[in-house]
Amino acid sequence: MRILAVGAHPDDIELICAGTLAKCSKRGDKIFMSYLCKGDKGGYGISAQELTKIREKEAGRSAAVIGAEILGGFFPDLEFFVNEDTNRQVVELIRIAQPDVIITHAPNDYMMDHMHTSKLVVDASFTATLPNLKTEHPATRAIPPIFFMDTIGGTDFIPTEFVDISDFIDIKEKMLLCHQSQARWLLEHDKIDYAEFMRDISRFRGIQCGVRYAEAFRQYQAWGRIKTVRLLP
Repeated sequence: MRILAVGAHPDDIELICAGTLAKCSKRGDKIFMSYLCKGDKGGYGISAQELTKIREKEAGRSAAVIGAEILGGFFPDLEFFVNEDTNRQVVELIRIAQPDVIITHAPNDYMMDHMHTSKLVVDASFTATLPNLKTEHPATRAIPPIFFMDTIGGTDFIPTEFVDISDFIDIKEKMLLCHQSQARWLLEHDKIDYAEFMRDISRFRGIQCGVRYAEAFRQYQAWGRIKTVRLLP
């Protein structure tokens, strides 16, 4: 299968669903990791331009851990909205990946970049199938199922599916800690130990489903998106 994970910022995927992506990679899936924003606002004493370069390199190192392909980095943080131009950009992204499954943010996650990403991915994943909407790449073959990944901190999120990542938690942490600029930012800005926070949420979700560590998802329930087979590993 071809799996496209779309986060708002370069480290969002690692924090929330990298264990699942590592597990998908091991079973032979083609993995695309995409972030829509440059990650250029979250840093003290560094310019947006320099931070963009740093975070691009960090994202590449993280993706390399599981052999994923990186796409994205289109928009400045907090400066993109749901409109025709951004929709078309995400359509192109989806057409490049040609995904069988998409993973993205829950529509009620904690800040606007996450919420806008969720809306754009849902809308564009349908639009990408329309052959008369011309972009550089051909239309996708079918409307893909979408799984919303956990919210940050698991707040106001009721999962419909869990993935056991007990054997992949160290890989998830390795991918997450590729993002050292964000680890420093969260420690300074939010007083959060990045790796500890990730493990705590993974452990909490694991308790819910009877394993050591897990990641939680909610399938987007809409006509044309629901399959009769399990798609997550």
